[in-house]
Amino acid sequence: MSDTWKVSIPCTRAEARILSEDNLFVSSSDSTPTIVASETDPKHPDAWMIDVYCQMPPDAELLGNLLLLSPSASATGVQPLVERLADEDWVTLSQQGLEPLRAGRFHVHTASDRPSGNPKLVNICIDAGQAFGTGHHETTMGCLLSLDQLRRTGHRFRNIADIGTGTGLLAFAAHYLWRDAKTIASDIDPVAVTVTGANAAQNAIPLGNDRSHVRLVQSNGLDHPSLGQRAPYDLIIANILAGPLVALAPQITAAAKPGTVLLLAGLLSRQKAEVVRAYVREGFRLKHSRLDNEWPCLTLVKARKYGWTRKPHRKKSPLASDYFGEC
Repeated sequence: MSDTWKVSIPCTRAEARILSEDNLFVSSSDSTPTIVASETDPKHPDAWMIDVYCQMPPDAELLGNLLLLSPSASATGVQPLVERLADEDWVTLSQQGLEPLRAGRFHVHTASDRPSGNPKLVNICIDAGQAFGTGHHETTMGCLLSLDQLRRTGHRFRNIADIGTGTGLLAFAAHYLWRDAKTIASDIDPVAVTVTGANAAQNAIPLGNDRSHVRLVQSNGLDHPSLGQRAPYDLIIANILAGPLVALAPQITAAAKPGTVLLLAGLLSRQKAEVVRAYVREGFRLKHSRLDNEWPCLTLVKARKYGWTRKPHRKKSPLASDYFGEC
C-alpha cells in the first residue's frame, strides 16, 4: 500500500470553488494536501465533490476545516470519507476521461485523443500527470482565450515569462502565437518542471535559451537568477492563486517595463479588487477582465506614466479608477 490518503466530502458548486483553494487546507501535518474538485452528476449541476489527497493520514484540523467549509454537508450530518489508496498514480486517474477542448484557436487534447484536422487550429497535447493545468479549469481556459485575443488584436511579444507554469500549457500557447519570442516558464514544484519538459518534447517545442525556444526553471516566484537576467518582459503570465499574486506584485513589477502586458488568473471574483489594487499601486492599469463561472482572468498593462496629483478644489481623494479605469 502507498502512503497516499484521500479525504472526500460532498459539497455544492459554490463551496467547491472556495474549497479548491490550496491555502485553505493548512493543517498541523507535514504533508501538503492536493485538492481536486469535480462534478458528480451532470443532471444536478450543484452536486460536487471535493477530494483531498495527502501523504500522511489526515489530522483532526484538516477534517474540521472540511466540515467548516462545507456547510451543506455539515447541515446533513455527512462526515468526510477517509481512504488509504493503493499504489497508483492517483493524479492521472483523477484526470482521465477529459474531453478535448477548444479555446480560441487552440485544440487541447491528450495522447489518447486524435488531434484536430482543422488547419486553422493549433493542437496542443497535454497528458494528465503529476501537475495541474490541462486547460479544463476556467482559469486556464480564460488565459488561453485572452492570449488568443491578444494575438488577434495585433499584439507582438518578444520576451515572455510564464510564472507557475504547471503543465506548460500556457507557455506552449504563447510560443505558438509568438514564434520568434524568447519564453521562460517557471514553477515552484520540481515535478511540474519535469512534466513541462516531457510535454514540450511531446509537442515538439524546442527547449533552451534562444529565440523560438522555451526555457524551464524551478523557482519560488521570480527568485531564479535566469528570470531576473531576462527581464524586463513584454508579456508576463501568472495563473496561480490570489494570495501569491498579491505577494508577487513587487517582483512582477520589477520584471516589467512600461507597456508590459500582464495576464493574471487563479483568483475568484471576490478576490479581484484586492489583486487589482496590488498592481494598480505598482503602476499597472486594468485593460480587460474576462469572467467564467466566478473565475476572472485579468489583462493589465504597465502604464508608461503613472501616479496622480490632487485636482484643484476636489474635496475627496482621487480613486485609482479615476485614472486607470474601472477595476
